Amino acid sequence: MTRRELLVMALALGAAPGVAFAAGDKHDASSPRIVTLFQGATDTAVALGVTPVGVVESWQDKPIYPYLRAALSGVTLVGLETQPSLEDIALLAPDLIVASRFRHQRIEPLLSALAPVLMLDDIYRYRRTLDAMARALQREPRAAVLSSTLTRRLALLRRRLERRFGDRWPLTVSLLDVRAGEIRSYLAASFGGSLLSELGFQWNRVSGASSGVMLQLGGVESLPAIDADVFFVLRCRGQSAEAHYRRLSEHPLWQRLSTVRHGRVWEVDPVAWSLSGGILGIFAILDDLDAWLASAGESS
Repeated sequence: MTRRELLVMALALGAAPGVAFAAGDKHDASSPRIVTLFQGATDTAVALGVTPVGVVESWQDKPIYPYLRAALSGVTLVGLETQPSLEDIALLAPDLIVASRFRHQRIEPLLSALAPVLMLDDIYRYRRTLDAMARALQREPRAAVLSSTLTRRLALLRRRLERRFGDRWPLTVSLLDVRAGEIRSYLAASFGGSLLSELGFQWNRVSGASSGVMLQLGGVESLPAIDADVFFVLRCRGQSAEAHYRRLSEHPLWQRLSTVRHGRVWEVDPVAWSLSGGILGIFAILDDLDAWLASAGESS
């Protein structure tokens, strides 16, 4: 029987050979073999200087987000975030699997049979992901540098925003994702929205009174509900979404929005603002905000 067949049989029994490591069997702690099962964990591993042996496919720009491709060249793909391949993970014999309770609680017993599992509660809580992974991977000094860099950048950007807008600060904001036939307005609990809130942006009355991660809106009649001082619009992907955004932006109701009339609509990278889930994505959002403030924001 081949090793692959043995692994398949072991998985069916809820175990796998070679996953109960004795202390002397572990790989060198300086290069732990980890598998990451959500995007924020993959981003965070790279930020901590650890190259996973296995990762799940990206949501778009498959199979790996462009900003991570150089760091993850040659890394094994272990399926989708919503359906990772247990067999492929077992073949990699990892020291640690980083998973999300939201995505993977149902298969946690199977994952635990393959390797120790770091199960995180929320895929978008990038600070918690960073702290937990740093402890598990013994990368606390690296995490401390990343955290202090983030703190400095946030403080600098807050001061720039306050100086630029003066008495008008804080601005209200809408973070929009225009898809085929719908508009999604991300809220303060979302990945990008949490950073905007931390910087001091406020949400309009409708968004501020809503719970969850996003509002799912219908047609053009819903546009007044998203009006704000500034729009950050996730760059459309696909012809249908682009066509919808074009029709939307040409509609009189869109043209009447104060945000549009004052030229404060800024397109941003959807991977960084919504899909990345980790601290490298947060730094990319800050880069976008620096660019917005230096050009469109500071000239308006």
